[in-house]
Amino acid sequence: MSKSVVLAYGEQYAAQEEALRAQGDGRSSIHYPALFLFVGDKVTPAIGPVLDGCERKWDNAGGVMAVHAVSGECGGKDAAVGDRADYGAGGRDRVMAMPLPGSAGRDPRTVRQDVYREFHEDSRYLAEMNRTLRRLSNSIADFGRLYSSFDVIHLSIITRVDDPLNVLLPQITLLARAILGQSFKSVQTDLFALINEREQGENFGYSSSVGLAFLRELDGMQAGDYTLSAPLLVTEDGLSIPVVHGPSALFDLVYLLSDKNERGMMSVNGMNDNYEIIAHISLLKNRVRPAADHATGHGGYNNMTFKSGIRGSTGRQGYASAGFAGVRRPNLQIALAVLYHAFRRLDGSLREGSPWTLRDRQALLGLDAESLRERASALLPEEAGLTEMTGLMSHGRPSYAELRQLSLREAEQQLFGEGGEVYFRNNFAAEADRRAAAIEPLREWRAALAAQEAAVPAVTFYQLTEWTADRDEAGNGSVLHHLRQHMAGLRTAIASAQTELDGLYAESVERQSFQRVPLFDKRTVRNFIHYLFSMVYGQRYELLRLETELALCHRLESALEQLHAESINRVQAMEVLEEELRSVAVGSIGRTDATTGQNIMEYYRSVTEEVMKDIEVRRGSGVFFSERYMGSMSKLLEKGKAAVTERLIDICQRELLTAEPFALSFEEELLRRANVAAAYENRQVLSREELFKQLYHSLEEGAVVNVRLFEYTQEHRHEEKYFFGDSASEFLRYAFGVDETTRIYRLGFVHEQRRSGVEKLNLMGGFHLEDLLYYRNGKVYYETYAQNGYRLHGLDEEQLPVLR
Repeated sequence: MSKSVVLAYGEQYAAQEEALRAQGDGRSSIHYPALFLFVGDKVTPAIGPVLDGCERKWDNAGGVMAVHAVSGECGGKDAAVGDRADYGAGGRDRVMAMPLPGSAGRDPRTVRQDVYREFHEDSRYLAEMNRTLRRLSNSIADFGRLYSSFDVIHLSIITRVDDPLNVLLPQITLLARAILGQSFKSVQTDLFALINEREQGENFGYSSSVGLAFLRELDGMQAGDYTLSAPLLVTEDGLSIPVVHGPSALFDLVYLLSDKNERGMMSVNGMNDNYEIIAHISLLKNRVRPAADHATGHGGYNNMTFKSGIRGSTGRQGYASAGFAGVRRPNLQIALAVLYHAFRRLDGSLREGSPWTLRDRQALLGLDAESLRERASALLPEEAGLTEMTGLMSHGRPSYAELRQLSLREAEQQLFGEGGEVYFRNNFAAEADRRAAAIEPLREWRAALAAQEAAVPAVTFYQLTEWTADRDEAGNGSVLHHLRQHMAGLRTAIASAQTELDGLYAESVERQSFQRVPLFDKRTVRNFIHYLFSMVYGQRYELLRLETELALCHRLESALEQLHAESINRVQAMEVLEEELRSVAVGSIGRTDATTGQNIMEYYRSVTEEVMKDIEVRRGSGVFFSERYMGSMSKLLEKGKAAVTERLIDICQRELLTAEPFALSFEEELLRRANVAAAYENRQVLSREELFKQLYHSLEEGAVVNVRLFEYTQEHRHEEKYFFGDSASEFLRYAFGVDETTRIYRLGFVHEQRRSGVEKLNLMGGFHLEDLLYYRNGKVYYETYAQNGYRLHGLDEEQLPVLR
């Protein structure tokens, strides 16, 4: 079996189900237009996932635009675009590139300072930035019909803290707000600062220094008294107009998102969880709440409440972070479990087979005593051919008087020497041997066994293994065992016949009863010769028949042993394949969340059984071994286990996974799995209440915020938690009731008619930069690099905020 083929089948089913169920999910709409501004080269991998996430979740995501401020030369239409495939399948046509001075190839000691100076010294960058943002603003206006209101625009800026190009973040942000402010009454601006600690590698010191330099500048931008005035607006005639900000924080909210969570563990999904967080927060803050929203009584997001909540007692604005987790119907694991259980069901059918009696088995293979005797007799030349031996030339012409005192053996020697022996051997024994040697029992049996394998009930290699066993344990009817017993009887008969023949040969001629003709010596000798060949060679002929039957049995025995070896190999191949399929299924379940993987094997064993039984009821018993389905399992096994697997995968895809029991929504499927009937002693099967409890804790554990803090220095912590799913579902009703009377966080629901799963977004805020472990660690490197001549800022030292 090819594990990759099995996993590919599971992944294909999972992808198909994900797409199909996503179509059935009710998607939310955003109230105001949204624009994503990505700043820097290192943030490129985030563009596609963020836009694709919006495409999946937002009904009116078709109007969402994005701009990428990236290294490039001015003047070329696509100079800064790079590989547009990075921008995602759904949004790449709505991403505009905005060139900035390149950072590649510059002296790392001064790269941030050099980028800052070049931008201010080369007016083309600012002019191009103006043109790009105005084109973008006009494009957004083209999609105005998609939104409930055009008064506000949500501007989300995403950058990597260690990207040198974010040294221009204040200028880019202020200019974008100024131009958008000419079309909208309000521009709500949020910053998502990404911290990628996994990628620092060998450059951890320098990367941490650049990241800390940005965070120091960011602390200044978020100060309540921050001001900025610069001639950023540029007309088509090259005239500059100043843009003024402040005194106030530059961003409405700043979210710091790392690939290392609050517990210090790297995320399994890397930065992808943070890209999901950006899309979900953008929806949470800008969602249209329908009048019939089921979640009305459960609390929705309020931006002013959150901002107020993360402001500490000192009045200093705090920073925010978030965590995200989702659980979905485990489609990959379901597909693998169904494949395994379908195989086991077919294997069980093959094992049951048909309860043939020993006599029936022997008759099918021609191994009963009568068939063996008849077959052996047919191998011998006709017995009448013995009369032709009377025409053999005799040696001389001995008289009867010379023969009468001799034994029959001596008389034959006197008359014919070795002639009789040679003739019998050449014309009877050799011919019988030749005919016996030409017999190929396995070839003869193939057609009969193939017909029986296709019969209902069938004779399969499982039954043949039993039929051809060496021992007849517990009277299982081994035809091989009984054939060997028959062969033992033949050997006894042959020995007895040989003894009888030897005794006859030892008798004297005169004691034999043949006609003597007085005075006609020659006629008396002739009558003796006829007696010799009819009586003595008649017994030799019978002895040859017994020997030929024994030789035939030897060939049959060898064929049965070969058939047993073939059957055993097939049985073993089935056992190995079963274990391989089980291992892949169980291994896949083991890699899922402990909750969503519960009861999969138990539940889908019964589901698969019911679906297959229903197909047999409608289409006939044994239908799964017809040519439209598996066909001959023996022939498939001859091609290898992969052939069996591929044919079974086809049946699962075509007949089983398309059945109604597999069309359940996430929660319906989860509930049925939770309530699967199981023996009391099976403690791995969970009740619905226990499953909900584990699912709730799994989502909570998975949604740990993606930033690591010094908890003991954090003066204030504000938390809000939001579920995305059907708020009328049993699970979300359960989630709303958990710690309802004792919770110290705000709980809300984003109601969506969702069949594919449930998601949780945890928001946390109130900390400051100096509470970040990343900040504490990076500060040492930052100070060291600064003391060693690295120019990490575009601004002069006196314009920077105090390093905390």
